[in-house]
Amino acid sequence: MNRTLPVAATAALLGAFALPDAAPAAPATPTAPAVAVAQDSPRGFASYDALGQDGTTGGAGGPEVRVTTAEGLIEAIASPGPLVVRVDGMIAVPPGMYDVASDKTIVGVGPDSGITGGGLNIGLPADDAVTAPPPDAVHNVIIRNLNFRDASDDSINVQMFSHHIWIDHNDLADGYDGLIDIKRGASYITVSWNHTHDHAKNMLLGHDDDNAAQDAGHLRVTYHHNWYDHTPQRNPRVRYGDPVHIVNNYFLDNSDTGPACQADSGCLIEGNYFEDVEEPMTNDYAGPSGNIVERDNHYAGETGPPVVGGQVQDPAAFYDFVPDPAVDVKALVMAGAGTGVVGL
Repeated sequence: MNRTLPVAATAALLGAFALPDAAPAAPATPTAPAVAVAQDSPRGFASYDALGQDGTTGGAGGPEVRVTTAEGLIEAIASPGPLVVRVDGMIAVPPGMYDVASDKTIVGVGPDSGITGGGLNIGLPADDAVTAPPPDAVHNVIIRNLNFRDASDDSINVQMFSHHIWIDHNDLADGYDGLIDIKRGASYITVSWNHTHDHAKNMLLGHDDDNAAQDAGHLRVTYHHNWYDHTPQRNPRVRYGDPVHIVNNYFLDNSDTGPACQADSGCLIEGNYFEDVEEPMTNDYAGPSGNIVERDNHYAGETGPPVVGGQVQDPAAFYDFVPDPAVDVKALVMAGAGTGVVGL
């Protein structure tokens, strides 16, 4: 099976897409491979001005520090004020999650730097009683060009109304729980150009079916140009976020499902390349159903049919994003995702 499914119409409702009738088209012919370009600033929701924050700039304007030890890394990422933290080499940290303060850029030096043994936590401690963004919510954080291995919990966790986070050009594998989990009202986040592999529980967006009080109206995330490489599930698994924009990703041999959007979430899934994915997307995975509009995706190999339906807010109300042609996405993402691409 090798086809492209277009969307024929949008919703009559302002700012929403309606589920169209999709019809098979002739097999697409790949164009010349495109060259992956690393952006200096995020695309998608991390670029949107909201909650008093103009886009996502991380530690720009602050000093720089190069860290080579666990002690130096843990101290630097938790320090107050803008700071660029350059991680030099693979740093083994004790098991646990380590807090990242606002206005930080954490970036690997070269293609082989990163963190092993623990993970990064972006957000205040979990508190079910907090149902609106607090004034001290963690914000304006960039994580780029890092390898994450053997985390004792999550590799990256974003929670408690943290906002304006850019997770870009990382390589994540062999963790314990999630590789990139986003939950508890976090929003205005872009997850881009990451290579995830050798791990089952990949990416979670919204942690519980009963957490609408914190999550409804939040969890606005853009996932673009990521390589979901033999990651069986949570690619991502979505609750309540609307809109969630899943665009120009490469899904390879995901044995359970690609994106699973449930619990009143709304996912626009467009311009992606699915290869040998048992169920490329579904809005009826487990628990309450969600909403998916799909358009212009490319399905190859032994990929099953998408399961879609409902209405989704239009991400174009927040930002401009012209997708790459889906047929080009495999070559683009394989060339550009992961570490060693960003010139840092």
